[in-house]
Amino acid sequence: MPSTIVTIKRFLAFFCLCLFLWLIFISSQSNTAKGGIKKYKSKHNYSHIYRNKKDVIKTPDESGKKPFMLRDFSKNERDDLKPKLVYRGTDEEIDPNDIGLVKNAEDKKIRDDGYKNFAYNSLVSKRLGFHRKINDTRHQQCLNKSFSETLPSASVIICFYNEDFYTLMRTVHSVVRRSPRNIVKEVLLINDHSEDASIIKAVQAELDDNSELSVVKLLNPPERLGLIRARIFGARKASGDVLVFLDSHVEANVQWLEPLLSRIEENRTNVVTPVIDIINPDTFSYGPSPLVRGGFNWGLNFKWEGLPNRVEVFDQPILSPTMAGGLFAMDRKYFEELGEYDPGLDIWGGENLEISFRIWMCGGRLDIIPCSRVGHVFRKRRPYTSTSKGGVDTQTRNSLRVAKVWLGDYIKHFYATAAGVETLDAGDLTDRLKLREKLQCKDFAWYHKNIYPELEIPGQEAKKKPNDKVKNLQKYERWDQRTRNYTSSFQLKHIPSNLCVEPVESVTAKGSRLKLSTCLRSKKQSWYTTVRFEWVVARLLCMDAGKGEVRLMKCHEM
Repeated sequence: MPSTIVTIKRFLAFFCLCLFLWLIFISSQSNTAKGGIKKYKSKHNYSHIYRNKKDVIKTPDESGKKPFMLRDFSKNERDDLKPKLVYRGTDEEIDPNDIGLVKNAEDKKIRDDGYKNFAYNSLVSKRLGFHRKINDTRHQQCLNKSFSETLPSASVIICFYNEDFYTLMRTVHSVVRRSPRNIVKEVLLINDHSEDASIIKAVQAELDDNSELSVVKLLNPPERLGLIRARIFGARKASGDVLVFLDSHVEANVQWLEPLLSRIEENRTNVVTPVIDIINPDTFSYGPSPLVRGGFNWGLNFKWEGLPNRVEVFDQPILSPTMAGGLFAMDRKYFEELGEYDPGLDIWGGENLEISFRIWMCGGRLDIIPCSRVGHVFRKRRPYTSTSKGGVDTQTRNSLRVAKVWLGDYIKHFYATAAGVETLDAGDLTDRLKLREKLQCKDFAWYHKNIYPELEIPGQEAKKKPNDKVKNLQKYERWDQRTRNYTSSFQLKHIPSNLCVEPVESVTAKGSRLKLSTCLRSKKQSWYTTVRFEWVVARLLCMDAGKGEVRLMKCHEM
């Protein structure tokens, strides 16, 4: 008989074996019922803490996902954790959609060569291509104007020297596409012996391959002429009723040509210019120009100046004492009768004032046509020299020639302003003086009194009476104190967010962007409309769309 101890040991072993088999049996039954997946539950349920969650928080295994380190978070990316491109040495973020973004060494070379050779960003110009949409910058009063079906035909003359290919072709395409086909008889491209032959080949290839440009002709003078004589060359080759002179870095806007021709049709002695809109040389952004007119100082330097009287009707011609010279239209036969350009003027400079004086003093009229808009790249420097073979600046020498023919006794003010200019050789003036006599032109005293009385005689300012000074101060209104006719006041509310529009900065900060903020009865959220359909904040600055964003700028009052 086994002892008591052995019996107890056998009983415990048997009990343990039975317990082990029972546990295996229970485990297999559980796995079969649950699909073979073992589920573990936490001792405590913390789901009530996350009140924004509808379901109980589950572990990766419970939700059937991968472990944390292997999960895919691509569907829930955080913008603040994304890498950002910035310009070296700054915190300024790079916009990958920026049309002027330099992406490689080739882009940098195109941009740098453009600034060097043309004084603007050729990389942006290339990416814009041959044609683009631009804002219609005309005043509302111009939009519904109609014109005669028998307008005179036009010859558009574009002289160029070392111009960027894409900028030049965009000029040509804008003229062709935004002008009635039955009016444009021809577009003459005058190549004044540009140094880069590859550009000329590219231009000719584009003209040959593109049937849309069938009216465009590329002409090459026998020698380098300079802008003034190149325009004379082009005018003599033209056959249209009207000559339209344009620079080679412009973009014609919607219905730009008809208002010019309509004014000339009224009277063949009318010489007209469009409003010259502003194309930025760095970004090529197109913006409207305010209404200004041409003037000059006693150094015979052209300048833009404000209009002497407030404009109320924006579809009528505006008298201008002078023109900038790059863009204007004139009856072809009247251009010949009036003596074309002075062929004694060299290369560039002074020709715009000379022809302006001749138009006014010899029986013509010079007007700006507000309903005609043409954009112009206003470069910060001239990329090529205007020095004659003798080393003389042509602007100064040409101005002396103009002064001797047209200023009469007033030339003393020119001499006093441009010291030392009288020592230069103005060339033979015989033909121009005979022309003046033949045309029976009036003198400069008449021009000063009737056309440009605002030109002050040196020393005249000190002789003004105190009452005259007060009157002038009363006529001038600062931009932030200007009188306007308001038609309504309101707040601009964004309905989905129930927020109102206001400036990011103060109501006097030009260029300030706009933002949405809690609606309040405040100055920053007080908007007004005027009879010119402007939206003015706090009766100070106007809402303006430019550079791809909405901002506050001075009101154009157009």
